Amino acid sequence: MAVQRSEVACALTFTVQEPAEFALGIGVGLRLGRTVDDELAVVGHDQAVGVRVILGPDGNRRHLFTAEPGELSISYRAVVADQPGEPERPTEWDLLTALLPSRYCPADRMSGFAQREFAGYTDPVRRVQAICEYVFEHLQYTPAASGPTTDAADTLLDGRGVCRDYAHLVATLCRAVEVPARVVAVYAPGLSPMDFHAVVETATGGQWQVWDATRLAPRSSLIRVSTGRDAADNAFATILSGLAELNRMEVTAIVLDGDLPADDHRSPVRLI
Repeated sequence: MAVQRSEVACALTFTVQEPAEFALGIGVGLRLGRTVDDELAVVGHDQAVGVRVILGPDGNRRHLFTAEPGELSISYRAVVADQPGEPERPTEWDLLTALLPSRYCPADRMSGFAQREFAGYTDPVRRVQAICEYVFEHLQYTPAASGPTTDAADTLLDGRGVCRDYAHLVATLCRAVEVPARVVAVYAPGLSPMDFHAVVETATGGQWQVWDATRLAPRSSLIRVSTGRDAADNAFATILSGLAELNRMEVTAIVLDGDLPADDHRSPVRLI
């Protein structure tokens, strides 16, 4: 099978008001069959800031560092080569975790609505398709419509949001009708306007399959960054202590060989 080659990059600028500890989630995830040639630079006061890396489950990486007050610049670039292989099989622990409510995915609070709307679909894949269609049709993609405390119930009531809100609502409704679902942060070639992106994986058919209710980028070209219960696990930047404000962000993601693939956003697709 053909190797998919992609190039991704991002640049972030912060103003640090108080000494701050950062945890970055911008590094491409490490997966079986994936080669990553990447570089991260963190600069404050015209000097390189020391960074350490910790590895988590599902190939997640976090880059940790402490920054002093002042302007802080972060740049990341990666060339990624993905060789399709055998699908990842969800473990019992994966399935349990992906069914539980979480901070932004209160499946327990939305079970009545979800059961009424989607439990009638007996085939799990068709059930997920119906949920994604519902979310696509009933939400309006609206930049800056949500904030750091917005959860899936808020999004359903408000009827608008951005990619993370779409992903949270899909994952919540899936969990509420017994379909294990997790949220994935990705780089998304073809996304417009370009940004970090969030999608959902469901455990159906004995493997993880990816869904994007925004329908803004082809799923087969997505590059996984991290996987978790919701945005709390997948934030591109978390301030663990101190105080800092994001001033600028630029993200790019391109496929290096050939054109972007087509996507009907209905057929099951596997994310590497």
